[in-house]
Amino acid sequence: MPLTSPRLWIVATPLGNPGDLSPRAREILENADLILAEDTRRALQLCRLCGIRDLQGRRFLSFYDHNEAERQEEVLRLLREGRDLALISDAGTPLLADPGYRLVRACRKEGLPVSPAPGPSAPAAALSAAGIAPLPHTFLGFLPRDTAGREALLESFAHVPGSLIFFERKDRLKESLAL
Repeated sequence: MPLTSPRLWIVATPLGNPGDLSPRAREILENADLILAEDTRRALQLCRLCGIRDLQGRRFLSFYDHNEAERQEEVLRLLREGRDLALISDAGTPLLADPGYRLVRACRKEGLPVSPAPGPSAPAAALSAAGIAPLPHTFLGFLPRDTAGREALLESFAHVPGSLIFFERKDRLKESLAL
């Protein structure tokens, strides 16, 4: 079934279980002219695991923090030409702690349509199963890599009421929770 395109689709991907990909997300990924991904190898593997068909002709373009600025004009040009593009992250909902907001802002500025394909979200999933008060909550994204940066960030939110949600690498988790 054809999409209501052309547009930039922001597509949530599974957090680990391929069965969590929504039928709508699958349709978008199967029909997109180009899939923008942090890691194109992981994106291809994810698509295969999720049963996305016709991958031979599907184009993937790497799109991550360090190349977002240089790729943005190419992506905007493709959208202006009437192409359907899908932006995915390695897992979960793009833009929550991943690149892409500058691209979305540029699309909005040019009047190019952007639509979300909602689905898995690690912050929402964690909050729903944590057994702590869900409201209010503040999402901090990834904590800084250095201890001083983590301390400063967490200190700045110490008096904010509610739950703090953040991403942290497993090898730093114990240390970060002790701050």
